[in-house]
Amino acid sequence: MDSSEHGPSVSSTGVASGGNLPPGLTEEEAEEMQVELTKVDDEIQTLRQVLVAKERHAAELKRRLGISPISEIKQNLTKGWHEVQCSNAYMRTSQTLGDLNRRVTTSNVYLTASATLEEIGRSDAYKRTQETLSQAGQMTSAAFSSMGSAIRNQFGEMRALPYSNSGSNFSMRHSLSMPAMR
Repeated sequence: MDSSEHGPSVSSTGVASGGNLPPGLTEEEAEEMQVELTKVDDEIQTLRQVLVAKERHAAELKRRLGISPISEIKQNLTKGWHEVQCSNAYMRTSQTLGDLNRRVTTSNVYLTASATLEEIGRSDAYKRTQETLSQAGQMTSAAFSSMGSAIRNQFGEMRALPYSNSGSNFSMRHSLSMPAMR
C-alpha cells in the first residue's frame, strides 16, 4: 500500500499535498509561503509580548508620576472637547447659532414679548401672587419641619421605653408587622 491510497498527505510545514493546492501554486511555493506565514505569526506574537511589556512599563511610570486613571480621563476629555471646538463643523454651527440668536433677539416679536413680560413683572397682581406663593411655601416648609420634629420626638420616646421580651411587647411588634385582619 503506497501513501497515495491514504488521501492527501501533509508535509512537515502543514501544506497539504496531493492536489489540494490552489490553482497555479506549486508545492514548493506553498511550502515557502507556509514558512513565511510561520515567521510572520512568530513576529506578531513577539510584537504582542513587547506591547504588553511597554504597556506595563508605561503604567508603572504613570503610577510613579502620580497620574491616576481619573486624571487621564479628564485630560482626554479636555483634549477631545478642545478638538471639537476647533473643528470646522463646530465653528460653522456656532456661527450659525450666533446669527440665529441675533436675529431672534432683535426681532419685533421677541422685543414685544420681552416688554410684555417686563410689564407683567412690574404689575401689582404679579407682585401679590408672588408674595402669596412665597408665604405659602414658607408655611409649608414650617409645617413639614414641625411634623418631622414631632415624629422624631415620638421615636425618641419609644426608644426611651425599656425593651422586654414580654408578650405585650411581642403583640405590639406583631401588630406593627402584620396587617390587620378583619
